[in-house]
Amino acid sequence: MQNLTNAKAAPGHKRKSISYDRYGYFFIAPFFIVFLIFQLYPIFFTFRTSLTDAAGWNKVLDNQIIGLDNFRKLFAFGTDVSNFFWQSFGNTIIMWMFNFVPQIAMALMLASWFTDTRLRLKFQGAFKVMIFMPNIITAATIGMLFFSFFNYPIAPVNTLMQQFGLLSKPFEFFRSTNAARGLVSFIQWWMWYGNTMIIMIAGILGINPALFEASLVDGCSSRQVFWKITLPLIKPILLYNLVTSLVGGLTMFDIPHLMTQGNPNYTTNTVARFIYQQGFETPNNFNMASAASVILFGIIVICSLILNAIMKDRDVKPAKRRAGK
Repeated sequence: MQNLTNAKAAPGHKRKSISYDRYGYFFIAPFFIVFLIFQLYPIFFTFRTSLTDAAGWNKVLDNQIIGLDNFRKLFAFGTDVSNFFWQSFGNTIIMWMFNFVPQIAMALMLASWFTDTRLRLKFQGAFKVMIFMPNIITAATIGMLFFSFFNYPIAPVNTLMQQFGLLSKPFEFFRSTNAARGLVSFIQWWMWYGNTMIIMIAGILGINPALFEASLVDGCSSRQVFWKITLPLIKPILLYNLVTSLVGGLTMFDIPHLMTQGNPNYTTNTVARFIYQQGFETPNNFNMASAASVILFGIIVICSLILNAIMKDRDVKPAKRRAGK
């Protein structure tokens, strides 16, 4: 026993240890592999394809670099493809704005109500579940559901409106530009305002409760607490919602594609659907679809940077003291 102790205490003796650090890389490897194959590589492939003449399936791999010609076609106002692209972009902006502004306003209002200790609303859990429920339903289901509700000539909405005397004859919702855009905007708002509300609630609950307690002691009203404490302190969360809504709005595809097919007269056609039409419908202009994707990517990056600059906290720097004072 003494020899064993001496052997352990002998100088130069190294004790073997097992390190488990490297095993962490095995757990995170699947994410990076999937990201490299299905996200990073397609991004670089799209950027390269936007500079080629890849029009048609036979040109997907065997194509030639032609520079910025595809971008010139999209920015050459007056051509069919350029007019179609910018019309789709304008449609996207209109429908995004009409669902985004009510979405943020409703989410902020509900989040402030649910977190207000003065109101003490009952059945908050049930209300939150019902409000969030549309977000977990697939877009295909919602698109077909609303299509069946507002179809022409026989559909529940038309039938009810005629029974209540609001309509004398069936109304073709999907042949009216305003009605079709309004339906798409409403569905996008209805699907996502619950998700935005949950994120806002999480941000408000992360604020130090001592601030709200101090405001109660000082006699602040709920409106003053919201504008002076809650809103300034959730600016990072608000910025996150703004950017994610911007990305989701500009890449809107599923609802317009499933419910209206871009009609009437392509007034609900979005940029994402324009890219789909160019790439996966005859004559399969993958080069134009890739160029439009790059332009959309650039617009999203620029708008995100502008939002970040506007919402960024600006700390007031202390004035420099003069020498000798």
